[in-house]
Amino acid sequence: MQRVIHIIFVYFILTFPANSFAQDSLSFKGQISTWMLYNGGNDLPVYMGGRYIPQMNYTLPLKNDHKIDFEASVNINGSAGFNPFDSLRSTGQLKPYRLWARYSTRQFEIRAGLQKINFGSASLLRPLMWFDQVDPRDPLHLTDGVWGVLGRYYFLNNANIWLWGLYGNKDPKGWEFAGTNSHYPEVGGRIQLPVHTGEVALSYHYRIADTRNLGELVPKFSEIQENRIGFDIKLDLVVGFWLEGSWTTKNKELGMFTNQEILNAGIDYTFGIGNGFNVVYEQLLTANDEKAFNFQNTTLFSLLSLSYPIGLFDNISGIVYYDWKNRNAYNFLNWQKQFNHITLYLMGYWNPEKYNIPAQGSDQTLFAGKGIQIMLVLNH
Repeated sequence: MQRVIHIIFVYFILTFPANSFAQDSLSFKGQISTWMLYNGGNDLPVYMGGRYIPQMNYTLPLKNDHKIDFEASVNINGSAGFNPFDSLRSTGQLKPYRLWARYSTRQFEIRAGLQKINFGSASLLRPLMWFDQVDPRDPLHLTDGVWGVLGRYYFLNNANIWLWGLYGNKDPKGWEFAGTNSHYPEVGGRIQLPVHTGEVALSYHYRIADTRNLGELVPKFSEIQENRIGFDIKLDLVVGFWLEGSWTTKNKELGMFTNQEILNAGIDYTFGIGNGFNVVYEQLLTANDEKAFNFQNTTLFSLLSLSYPIGLFDNISGIVYYDWKNRNAYNFLNWQKQFNHITLYLMGYWNPEKYNIPAQGSDQTLFAGKGIQIMLVLNH
């Protein structure tokens, strides 16, 4: 995929003569974050970590509002967990975070490389979280990107069409339980239309899945054709309302993993209390069954998100998940304080010891039980 970026860059350099370019621009910025977590129920109750994401952007304007731009960023992070005077465990990682090139006009863009692709109407529990894994409790909204090419065309009436092709993303993404066969590309698209006071959209994705690296409970196949269909609708009425769903089906018999259905319905409203009290409520239903739409193996989650700004520089928010199947509640509280160049987050959580929120980040075991976390973020 890196070669694709190089080819696009060389193509446009050779295609457009020198007098076609306006003044180009190069910018550099970054985000530094450091955090400490205490959870007395973990084997290593104290965790500390840091992350630096430097980002470089280059823009090359062309005639008639056309332009070429590039973005490159790296995720440099490390963490250490320890039990004082007893044991220590540390990890570190350096990997590309974003690396893409884009050609765009007023109504069209094509972007190639390591990029973030997300869409849909749901706010927090997203059935159309196909290519990212953003945890709504993460104040930085970090997620790995995918290697691919994405094209989008925007009509004058606000309708738009997306087409994408992915390659080289073998690990599971979003709601996927199995990885992708790295020898085959993934393809898909989306059409979004304006309706009344909102929008409606239909999405599709195709890939070849691979279950050879999973446990013995799942049959092992190197090539499984997988078709994924999604829909979403969002309306701005007296309250914001959305409905979003996804159906994934495979052409091999994988027992309860042959078909997956995910549905989400939600509303949000900001009450005119003080500085504005925002409330978001979502209901999520997931099902995994041998036969499509059988709804025998289901999970039902409710989510309530509350947010209130305290003045210009402080905000307090809370999220509560409720697992109806296991009768468990997950509670998260966050206070955010903005200084001149630094943002402070003070977070607390009270969760079940057995953590079972679907499709969340890889650090979820740190948030089992009860604990507190403090985070400092500097954007330069």
